[in-house]
Amino acid sequence: MKQHIYAAMACAAALAWTAPAVQAAGPEDAMVKAGCTACHNKDKKVVGPSYKQIAEKHKGKSDVATLMDKVRKGGSGVYGPVPMAPNPPDKISDADLKAAVEFILKH
Repeated sequence: MKQHIYAAMACAAALAWTAPAVQAAGPEDAMVKAGCTACHNKDKKVVGPSYKQIAEKHKGKSDVATLMDKVRKGGSGVYGPVPMAPNPPDKISDADLKAAVEFILKH
């Protein structure tokens, strides 16, 4: 009987240990991993505009797909002369990019 209890405790401990690794990362984690936060911040302009500035500029004007395309292609002139580098799928997946754009537009 004690062996069953110890085995159950060991299984529970193993599940608790591995559970965080199974959970999906959120949009903020994806943006950090992709390097977005090197130039962008929630509230303040860094190199590029803040998430709030982006949300304000695109409120009611652009859909998620349009902004995803802008992020994929990169460019300059929208927020000043400093160009934003293209962000291909190997840098941030389509699903993570979509979640990131939706997250930014909520600011």
